[in-house]
Amino acid sequence: MTGLQIFPLPGLPEFVPGDDLAGMLAARNELEDGDVLVVTQKIVSKAEGRIVPIDTDDPRGHKTIVEEESVRVLRRRGELIISETSHGFICANAGVDLSNVEHGHAALLPVDSDRSARRIRDVVKGIAGIEIGVIISDTFGRPWRRGVTDVAIGSAGIGPILDLRGTNDSLGRELMVTEVCVVDELAAAADLVMGKSEGFGAAIIRGVPADWFRSGSIVDEIVRSPAEDLFR
Repeated sequence: MTGLQIFPLPGLPEFVPGDDLAGMLAARNELEDGDVLVVTQKIVSKAEGRIVPIDTDDPRGHKTIVEEESVRVLRRRGELIISETSHGFICANAGVDLSNVEHGHAALLPVDSDRSARRIRDVVKGIAGIEIGVIISDTFGRPWRRGVTDVAIGSAGIGPILDLRGTNDSLGRELMVTEVCVVDELAAAADLVMGKSEGFGAAIIRGVPADWFRSGSIVDEIVRSPAEDLFR
């Protein structure tokens, strides 16, 4: 790899349920063959109608929605709930988010973010005639570390994991366990140019190695099964 270029995609509208997000992105002339397009969960959820009303008079009104979106609650502390979603994600408040949505509403995670990413990728290919990778990103906290970072909750056209097992390190030793979650690293890199309050809902990453592009699924490749999890 010689380097990456990462830049936000400006001028996107405020999406509402029913908007053709994939078509709007495909119409942008900034995209080139071999790019990776990172799209935030928030605009995907808005376009897909995953916005629900909450009772603004009840400071805990959205907690009912969090319970509904959780298949299992792992921890509670004050207002914070750490739960497992139907996708298998372990995250705060089941991914239910009040930021960057109209007052009195909350955004839910897409029903199937991998499917959302595939649709965007297929529409871009059909309209623009180019092959790209697509990542749906969201902001997650991390156990044992302060601060949040963006991770991939959906992807298409780019392999979630770069498996380096069986290759050699710089000193010639064989790597036995190294699997790099490249989609999380790309999502986090894209967030640096999109920001949390600047209003950019998508970014383009250029220069990703060609051998990273393949079919794959976040749910199938990234989500660790309970049998492999030492902490659940």
